[in-house]
Amino acid sequence: MSAYAPLDVPASGKLPFTDYSRWRLRISDEGDHTWHYLPTDEQCAAWPQTDCDKYWLGLPLDLPSLPKPTNALEAARNGYRYFQHLQTEDGHWPGEYGGPMFLIPGLVIGSYVTGMPFKLEERLEMIRYLFNHTNEDGGWGMTPSRAGPCSAERCREAHGWENMLARGIYGEPLDVLLRLACTSTSPFEDRGQAYEDAETRRQNAPSTRESYSSDRAVVRPDRWRPRLFQCDQLIDYDRTLDATQSMWGVERSMCKSTTVAIWSRLVTHVEGPSTVFGTALNYCAMRILGVKPDHPVAVKARACLHKFGGALGAPSWGKFWLSILNVYEWEGNHMIPAELWLLPDWVPVHPHRWWIHTRNVYIPMGYLYGVRFQMQETELVLALREELYTQNYHSIDWPAQRSYVHEVDLYTPHSTLLEGVYAILDTYEQCAFPPLRRAAVRRSYELVVLEDENTDCQDLGPVNKMMNQIVRMHAEGRESEAYRKHYERRHDFMWLGKEGMMMCGTNGSQLWDIAFMGQALIETGLGEEEEFRDSVVRILKWLDHCQIRENPKHFKSAYRHQTKGAWPFSTKTQGYTVSDCTGEALKAVLYIQEHVKDAPKLISEERLCDAVDVLLSLQNPDGGFASYELIRAPQILEYLNPAEVFGNIMTEFNYPECTTSVITALSIFRKYNPKYRTNDIQRTITKAVDFLHKAQRPEGPWFGSWGICFTYATQFALESLSLVGETYENSAYARKACDFLIGKQRADGGWGESYKCCEVLKWVEHEQTQVVQTCWAAMALMYAQYPHPEPIERAVQLVMSRQRPDGSWPQEAIEGVFNKNVAISYPNFKFEFTIWMLGRAHRYLEDLKGRKAKA
Repeated sequence: MSAYAPLDVPASGKLPFTDYSRWRLRISDEGDHTWHYLPTDEQCAAWPQTDCDKYWLGLPLDLPSLPKPTNALEAARNGYRYFQHLQTEDGHWPGEYGGPMFLIPGLVIGSYVTGMPFKLEERLEMIRYLFNHTNEDGGWGMTPSRAGPCSAERCREAHGWENMLARGIYGEPLDVLLRLACTSTSPFEDRGQAYEDAETRRQNAPSTRESYSSDRAVVRPDRWRPRLFQCDQLIDYDRTLDATQSMWGVERSMCKSTTVAIWSRLVTHVEGPSTVFGTALNYCAMRILGVKPDHPVAVKARACLHKFGGALGAPSWGKFWLSILNVYEWEGNHMIPAELWLLPDWVPVHPHRWWIHTRNVYIPMGYLYGVRFQMQETELVLALREELYTQNYHSIDWPAQRSYVHEVDLYTPHSTLLEGVYAILDTYEQCAFPPLRRAAVRRSYELVVLEDENTDCQDLGPVNKMMNQIVRMHAEGRESEAYRKHYERRHDFMWLGKEGMMMCGTNGSQLWDIAFMGQALIETGLGEEEEFRDSVVRILKWLDHCQIRENPKHFKSAYRHQTKGAWPFSTKTQGYTVSDCTGEALKAVLYIQEHVKDAPKLISEERLCDAVDVLLSLQNPDGGFASYELIRAPQILEYLNPAEVFGNIMTEFNYPECTTSVITALSIFRKYNPKYRTNDIQRTITKAVDFLHKAQRPEGPWFGSWGICFTYATQFALESLSLVGETYENSAYARKACDFLIGKQRADGGWGESYKCCEVLKWVEHEQTQVVQTCWAAMALMYAQYPHPEPIERAVQLVMSRQRPDGSWPQEAIEGVFNKNVAISYPNFKFEFTIWMLGRAHRYLEDLKGRKAKA
């Protein structure tokens, strides 16, 4: 296929493979995001890049430094002045929603087998993204490796910081290094030359240095990058050096008014260690996109995969995608029973009772397994059959691989019950009744069509979207309208960032981000300032436009929950009800319409009541709230979880975050609308609070399933409890949570927890303090009316110290998670929650001082 012809690409993805000045982000009327490359100067001149474009591409915005803040509110104001530059004309904030490394393979394999091409520039930047997220061993995991400079503690632990100061770096004394690094004009442009110069010195150094340099990773040139400091700030990714500190032993006065480029070693924070799933699928994607087998990245990735024994140990989703590509035989898969859709709806294991993402993935899976869809044999397919395995492809005992999953991929092992069910299903598969199979395949196809028509082929998420695309192509051909629509909708998930082009976890997080920012502006008081009034009104207009005003086209027949009155996670087109998104959006609307002077009442009382109706409809019998719909199946169904890499995917679960968002929204709604469904709202809140009390962990926090992790959920929990009158003073629940958070505050005033918390279900410290988690913890304390100012003041100082002169904050560790072990990015959180916390803290601390003065 000429559209996927081999390419000659650089050995490293550190520099863009395309001209980033030619990329533009197009925003549709519905808030969809698509990136476009403009090949001519005339096109570029006619469509200039916006600040939003430049920001996400990593290009300089050249914004002026803002007045240095003297308090938290001024810092919040500076933060929003910067964040305003990223707001679109229609009022929302675009952003990356990436992280899971199993998404690009679905995009690439699904496009390849359906004959859908990519533009050359898209191929190049997807390759670059894959290059930039390889792990040290050459493979890929579930989530991307994250890089950032060493903290002092990390360097001290890993390399012997004092030893580095004494001996220098690359075996070079620090004074020589700084003479290399300091320049009054610009940082190093040629890192290779800088490395060669330093390496030459190292090789000529006395033998006493050689023993140090030879056994340390710090001499690797590909792990070093320029790190810029303006010496009147000295702000780094990990930490801020104040005026009393020195920089690597060199006093500030030595480099006054000088820009310093320090070649700092990048430590790969492997938030997803290499797996067979990630490595096998991303290797295939890379090869399909045009990377040659002898490319250094391909060679290293192949070696990593072979270390695992090849692709045979891939989990079931990996086996499925490899079978679609025709580089793994269908006989190596357990049966995927489309026949289950022929059962009566009342059967407890009927698929419509499964968690919404799982059932929407297994619908097209059942179809494609049922028809044994495979890519035709091509030169590339035949090559991959040789490259993916450590033995001859045709000698593999495929049935023996069905339950084999390499231990590195095994998060949820098969239960005995599941293995028994598979034994029955695999036996049935040998003598499947053809009319029944045809009926099951036909029913699966019908459900795929319903999903596509409900969402305009955008679908619930990228996994089922790409599988649905294959189904529609197989059933209707490449000339069909469905094929054309799926071709267009692919781009809604393709996001370009400074590291390349990725596949996002949905078509964005538009509603989620704007709802938080709208609330933050009101709670901080910034939304009432004239400077920001237009921005706030645009937020309200977008919230107005994004509310879903009708139920899906195929409502009952597609097993959907009501959507009239709800807000989605991203856009109205995607159109799925989400409980906490509806709650947070309702709260934002009420705040803006009730608190901003002369704000238009765009969302009527009737529509606000529609939103309340949706929230009330989502409460489960135990008082909790799940994500998309009511819990439909017993949790025992988790014993049948066939996806070894995910946890808790078979049924809906109640979540503290979703429950607290509903409590908060209903509590605020009834302040302004006390007569609407008064008894129903009170009953719902009472049951929800009871659920929340029971969900609190013995040590004090709440477990977060959508953000990392305890700081995230505890913030929401204490906010909701405060609105029903429970605070640190009068509630044992609030007091216990606050005491837990105080116990986790670090010496620098911040908090930091690893995504590993979500896997092991207990607190795991992150290597570095995290600004976003610090904000969550500090806001939790304020919501609970924590009476002691010192912990909050220290948190404020930490967050202010990380703020740049233009008002922004640097990106730190990944913020979100789902299914226990899949991390996902919310990069706008570093603006929304920093601004929110700082503004609230200013008011809160002033109020505390006032109360103490009166006492």
